[in-house]
Amino acid sequence: MPSTITKNQKQQLTQIQSKKSILNQLFSPDIIAPLILGIIVLLTWEISVRVMNIPPYLLPGPILVLKTMIQEWNELLTSLVITIKITVVALAVAVVSGILISMLFAQNKLIERSLFPYAVILQTTPIVAISPLIIIWLRDNTFAALILCAWIVAFFPIISNTTLGLNSVDKNLSDMFKLYGASPWQTLIYLRFPSALPYFLGGLRISGGLALIGAVVAEFVAGTGGSRSGIAYQILMSSYNLQIPRMFAALFLTTGLGIAIFLLFTVLSDSLLKDWHESVTNKDV
Repeated sequence: MPSTITKNQKQQLTQIQSKKSILNQLFSPDIIAPLILGIIVLLTWEISVRVMNIPPYLLPGPILVLKTMIQEWNELLTSLVITIKITVVALAVAVVSGILISMLFAQNKLIERSLFPYAVILQTTPIVAISPLIIIWLRDNTFAALILCAWIVAFFPIISNTTLGLNSVDKNLSDMFKLYGASPWQTLIYLRFPSALPYFLGGLRISGGLALIGAVVAEFVAGTGGSRSGIAYQILMSSYNLQIPRMFAALFLTTGLGIAIFLLFTVLSDSLLKDWHESVTNKDV
């Protein structure tokens, strides 16, 4: 009987500690400080609009934007879901292609020197300039064209960071693997991949936001309407019709989506690195 009580007490203590940990995270300065600043900015915005009598077609207040968002929620959410689909698919393709090409670069320096400059060229080419061509070339499949545009923007941080991580292996560990006769693929899987994980996750956080930007820019260029329209089309139509509160509501949803993507990958990064990498373990010091 005492052993049963002891186990129950341990379970209760574990639950209490986990609840305290969650509360500490929720009320940490990293969360409270940005929230307070955001509230101050929104209050200042609302008060300024009311005091200066700024008309809604020039600058709506946050309360009016919120009301508009609630009124137009169904249509805006439908468009946002389409943008989310484009972003997720483009990011997934960028992750898979970036990792595979980075593995190829890590295994052969000649291939890396030959192809990496073209990845840089792809990154530095303005997506606004080439997206009309891509949409024309793939006019029979607009969804694929939008994904390709978003992929071009999101691809480079993945391949750049992952390649850097695969090449940033501790020399002593690399020599030890060679000493024990590890094959190049064994070294890649058991040494280079773990070393590259923090770099890859850093690139993933960047690429998540860039994929969303690429999707929105491509939607602006495509101008796809109807049931297949993304959130960018709602922004365009609202601005053309001088429905500025509705335009701000769509912008707020887009910004919120970008923040959610960044927070999601930040939580993923912290959970994967919390037990061993300095970028996360030093936060507790």
